[in-house]
Amino acid sequence: MTSDVAAPESPPRAGLTIFIICLALLIVPLGLSGSPVALPAIGQDLDAGVVPLQWVVNAYNVMAASSMMAAGALADKIGRKKVFGFGVVLYGLSSLGAALAQNIVLVDIARGLAGVAAGAVMTAGASVMANMFQGAARAKAFAFVGVTIGAGLALGPTLSGLLVSSLGWRSVFLLQVAITVVALLGFRFVEDSRNPEATAVDRPGTVTFSLALFLFTLAIIQGPQWGWASGATLGLLVGCVVMLAAFIMVERRVAEPMFDLSLFRDARFVGVNLLATAVSFGFVGLMVLLPSYLVGSNGASDNEAGLTLLMMTAPVFVFPLIAGKLVTAGVTLRTVLSGALLLVAIGCGWLTVIHPGISSLGLFGPLVVIGIGIGLIFGLMDGAAVSTVPPTRVGMATGMFNTIRLASEAVAVAGMVAAMVSLVQSRVADGLDRFGGASDAHAVADSVASGNAADAAEKVTAGSRSEFLDFLSQGHTDGLRVVLWGAAVICAVTAVILFAVLKERKGSGLAAAEETGVTQQAEKATADA
Repeated sequence: MTSDVAAPESPPRAGLTIFIICLALLIVPLGLSGSPVALPAIGQDLDAGVVPLQWVVNAYNVMAASSMMAAGALADKIGRKKVFGFGVVLYGLSSLGAALAQNIVLVDIARGLAGVAAGAVMTAGASVMANMFQGAARAKAFAFVGVTIGAGLALGPTLSGLLVSSLGWRSVFLLQVAITVVALLGFRFVEDSRNPEATAVDRPGTVTFSLALFLFTLAIIQGPQWGWASGATLGLLVGCVVMLAAFIMVERRVAEPMFDLSLFRDARFVGVNLLATAVSFGFVGLMVLLPSYLVGSNGASDNEAGLTLLMMTAPVFVFPLIAGKLVTAGVTLRTVLSGALLLVAIGCGWLTVIHPGISSLGLFGPLVVIGIGIGLIFGLMDGAAVSTVPPTRVGMATGMFNTIRLASEAVAVAGMVAAMVSLVQSRVADGLDRFGGASDAHAVADSVASGNAADAAEKVTAGSRSEFLDFLSQGHTDGLRVVLWGAAVICAVTAVILFAVLKERKGSGLAAAEETGVTQQAEKATADA
């Protein structure tokens, strides 16, 4: 049966079906927000530096971004349930591989495979849900999807902190295995469907886009170690430009491209994608940087770090519903989105009060402000991306938006961590001569940025170890403050651009329709969640 055949609004046992699909989708946000909290423990156990530790997060994001469009096309062609099930199985196996890995390279490989699985789960899962539910039932089902993603992002850091502190970092990945097993037990309630008119996967576009993203991410990560002007780093950047040019050429020539580049002629579509990029710097990057700082330079346990991040992630669970009410009440979409992004910018700037020994109460204000802004954005961002294009191009726009969002997350994490390492290295280099045994500034900065300052301190004499740790913590703090100000500037500038480009199109009649569509979507999500 295809999705074109008339069907009831919801399948039999609709509630159980929604539960199974949402349970499978839950592993994707958990894998994104939960793993950063485990990085310090992984680094200590496997003796890994900041570069391979970054790939625990970046391999996931890069591969998810690279595979999402291809997974969607493949699901339409061979069957959405098949691709959805493949993604869930692959996610479970890759998470099991990460849990059993005895070195950081194997963890990184497993996380890359999990990223491929995440792209399949998100794309095919949404397609399965859209095919099985119609009308008001579909709106209700997707409201639960939104709540599931928000809950995964909000609870991931805290849950991972509890698991790492009580059972070790491997339990974070074993939990994901358990979730996939339970989800697969209920797959008999999931119906299959396909698009008989589906076209082939854009393999040249997928390959060139993936290579461009990988080369750029690798250059950003390795830049502090190899040197930003080194031949290796410049070679990677040149390779990225070549692959990006090849990608654009391919997309302009193939009949069914991975990206419809003409969508970028619409300033509003570009603006919403800039919003997703700013969120990557103002939120996702912080989820990677803050646990390492709290554990390595603030003396917190993994559990305490996870609970601290809950102050930033908990509002993400609540405020999407408030965003819907604001739009329903008549507040314009651009006002809510640009205002929310300004809140994130204010929170990032306020967070520069951070210092070694700061209490959770001292971090409460800035983290909650960031969380409120992100929650408001998450409530409307996907709907805004869809509302900027004609209805006939919604599918392409959604896939492009999600791909760009994941790609920007990978780049933001890589860039912010690389900046952190470079800044810490520059701040500690001049002072290392005062301490015997620690002469390699890059190695010290690598340990500090990965949350393992204690490892660097073991190289100095016992009598000066305490002073050396204070010195490193201050360097870590100085570097983090600069990165936070950078994130604040990116969010503030993007907020201004967003307010300018998301203006209504006078006289076209499209603006009112778009605003109404987003309002109805937010209203239904608010009521049904």
